[in-house]
Amino acid sequence: MRLPDPQHDGNVSLERAIRMRRTIRSFDGRALSLHQVSQLLWSAQGITGSRGFKRAAPSAGALYPMDVYAVVGAGCVEGLDPGVYHYDPEAHSISLGREEDARREVAQASLSQTWMAQAPLNLSITAEYSRITGKYGERGIRYAMIEAGHIGQNIFLQAQAMGLAAGIVGSFDDEKLTRVMGITKTHEPLLVMPVGYKR
Repeated sequence: MRLPDPQHDGNVSLERAIRMRRTIRSFDGRALSLHQVSQLLWSAQGITGSRGFKRAAPSAGALYPMDVYAVVGAGCVEGLDPGVYHYDPEAHSISLGREEDARREVAQASLSQTWMAQAPLNLSITAEYSRITGKYGERGIRYAMIEAGHIGQNIFLQAQAMGLAAGIVGSFDDEKLTRVMGITKTHEPLLVMPVGYKR
């Protein structure tokens, strides 16, 4: 599914977004628009280079070992069925993997942090280390983790600039989370970021 084109100019300055950003763990039930989801995914891994290659977050050697998955709740994103979606930066599109609301299971796999299931959207940032260790060896794993941090901050600031809020979770059972999301085992989850409107 092709996503709406992202905006490249917003109404909130970068400085204000940085100053106002907070980690939020309480969300209300309001649904997000497809445009908001599109903007968040673009800020995480969207193409920013004029030649269709460079992405929103820096990557060692421009190898881009990261993938972003969107866990969408039932009735939580206008125009999207509940499920787990994979983001394709080059096409700025998403493809449906698991076809059900997996937010509660994601929260349970995250050491039963039930507040995560309140958010209409959970973004999972994963790494496929083989894409980067081929060039950098074991050091590539560290570079991928650094890259995950860059992506997470982009999501935080983009959410803030759109009047949304985001949390961040690194405590989860990797195998359980991979299984409940129905993603390939080579994509190791590093972060989960619930996003929505602050309660």
